[in-house]
Amino acid sequence: MRKSAGMAVHRNVKAIERYVRGDMHGIHYAASIFIATAVLWVLVHRMAGGNPIWAVSSMVATSDPLLKQALLTFRSRLINALVGCIIALVFIAIGGTRIVILPLTMAVTVLVSSYVVRVQTMWRQAPITAAFVIFAGMEYHSRLHGLQAGVRRMLEVLLGCVVGLVVAWLVSIVWPLPDRVPTANAARP
Repeated sequence: MRKSAGMAVHRNVKAIERYVRGDMHGIHYAASIFIATAVLWVLVHRMAGGNPIWAVSSMVATSDPLLKQALLTFRSRLINALVGCIIALVFIAIGGTRIVILPLTMAVTVLVSSYVVRVQTMWRQAPITAAFVIFAGMEYHSRLHGLQAGVRRMLEVLLGCVVGLVVAWLVSIVWPLPDRVPTANAARP
């Protein structure tokens, strides 16, 4: 019985290898995303009682099967997320939680990200993060609670970035991958 179970596992592994054609990057990425999502769920939902969606979305945007790419994405994401967070918090502090603050904040964030910061990789992240922070602030109708919610959202976004990078690093140590060789049929996670 053990021999037949071993043969079945071997056949399944061979079938997967034929399907992925030696490119394990997608499976590597899926494993990293699984681990990082579980970590964020425990940290944000179980321990802090929050909704982990913002941390998880940041983690996905930062993660990559290749550590060098994950580091580049992390740096760019971190810079642009901080730009969006800081500008949004300034606008909440100045303008409160009125709806007009949202489009104004996003427009200013795009201008600052495009013409002052100039980190093109993940540059769209600045206005996206600004929107996250502004919407967190708009849930409350007071400037103080809006700022507190915005800071909490910013911390969730940054936590997601850090967890994504740490898990990518750990998985790259446990399961190193060769640099990707571009092929016409390679999966693009």
